[in-house]
Amino acid sequence: MRKGILSLLAVTTAAALSLTACGDGDSDSKSGSGSKGKVGVILPDTTSSVRYESFDRPYLEQAFKAAGVAYDIQNAEGSTQRFQTIADQMLTSGVTVLVVDGIDSNSAAAVQRKAQAQGVKTIDYDRLTLGGVADYYVSFDNVKVGEELGKGLQKCLGDKSANIAYLNGAPTDNNATLFAKGAHNVLDQASTYKKVAEQPVPDWKAEKAATIFEQMWTEQHGKIDGVLAANDGIGNAVISILKKNKQAGKVAVTGQDATLQGLQNILDETQCMTVYKPVKQEADAAAKLAVSLIKGEKGETNGTTNDPEGKRDVPSVLLTPIGVYKDNVKQVTDDGFVKKEDLCKGSFAAKCKTAGIQ
Repeated sequence: MRKGILSLLAVTTAAALSLTACGDGDSDSKSGSGSKGKVGVILPDTTSSVRYESFDRPYLEQAFKAAGVAYDIQNAEGSTQRFQTIADQMLTSGVTVLVVDGIDSNSAAAVQRKAQAQGVKTIDYDRLTLGGVADYYVSFDNVKVGEELGKGLQKCLGDKSANIAYLNGAPTDNNATLFAKGAHNVLDQASTYKKVAEQPVPDWKAEKAATIFEQMWTEQHGKIDGVLAANDGIGNAVISILKKNKQAGKVAVTGQDATLQGLQNILDETQCMTVYKPVKQEADAAAKLAVSLIKGEKGETNGTTNDPEGKRDVPSVLLTPIGVYKDNVKQVTDDGFVKKEDLCKGSFAAKCKTAGIQ
């Protein structure tokens, strides 16, 4: 009898040790069931957009859990050093696919080369790593995003003569370059528009955008009719300066990301539009690719994206962005991207009702 009890205890102890070994001690790491392989995801920051922690992370987690694969999702918090440290930890822990949304191309490319040397497949997520070696790229078509911005500003300004200022995204972000290209594709065709200023916003920081736009406003003696702002944070910074000068709502301002603040600015008529990118589509596409690679399969794509620095075309999944104006803000709340109860608080309740958001 004693021998039987000891045998049972031994089996129980071994099972407990086996379960403990499944985790790697990281609070962001989860184990899938029945999968061979592990996906590492490195998100860039928590400051350029609220999307990464509020949407990308939970959507990716949901997709990996549904597929039954192990995953580890971490955020570099805007630090290239932390980005590289996380990558090293993930590679050491045995990830077989690495999904990266780089802070800049140099640091992301270094990580990808290290992964490639270890036989780990890589996917560029949201931003293309120039000069990198990613096997795939998943994003919204960023030239089309810029074209939506350009069309939006044109819709808000009409055919009248107008002076336009451009506040582009971070100069280190290839997406920002593509947004600007798309916007110019549209607006440069309008002979009635004149570009009076254009400048990138370092690190996408709203406070830097406010300083830059205030200088533009002063230099142009307030003669700016429209602002091509690359995202909602930059757009809101522009609006803060316009409010100081009692011109908010009189100058057309664009944005991107369909943030709560951006949508409220649209309802308030101080921002004319934003560009909505349903993040769930992007997260699901990246997860689907990662799972295919874990299984040793070729990923499904719908196009390629040229990397001019790497002199190659990267197999890509490119999704379609949506221009959002006051008359279709409801689409964003219907998708659950922004909660209706958050958008329609206080003074915005009546404005939501007017916009058909009940």
